[in-house]
Amino acid sequence: MAEADGFEPHEGLRRVSYRSEVRLRLEDGQLRVELLASAWGRPRRHRRPPAVRLAHGEWLRWQINYRFTGMNGAWLYRLDTLNLAHGAVPAAAFLGEPPRFIDERAHIW
Repeated sequence: MAEADGFEPHEGLRRVSYRSEVRLRLEDGQLRVELLASAWGRPRRHRRPPAVRLAHGEWLRWQINYRFTGMNGAWLYRLDTLNLAHGAVPAAAFLGEPPRFIDERAHIW
């Protein structure tokens, strides 16, 4: 979902270099979640959290922010928030405090 389209849910696969990507893999009944940071965003993150494993019914929130240089030289800022569950969770779960929170937000000038 994106703010630009009113947070309308959609699914699909797009390859755009400035986007963050998420790798998901099922291992021993747990969901392995790895956020791949955008290669174009600043600041560079040389030390990143490892992949996270979620048991069935667990969910997490992962946040990361960036600064990009636009075509006209202006700076653009972005905050990505990933709310992801393994299996069914209550409909309002993502509105509350996450049981697991990975915070990669950095000070951006």
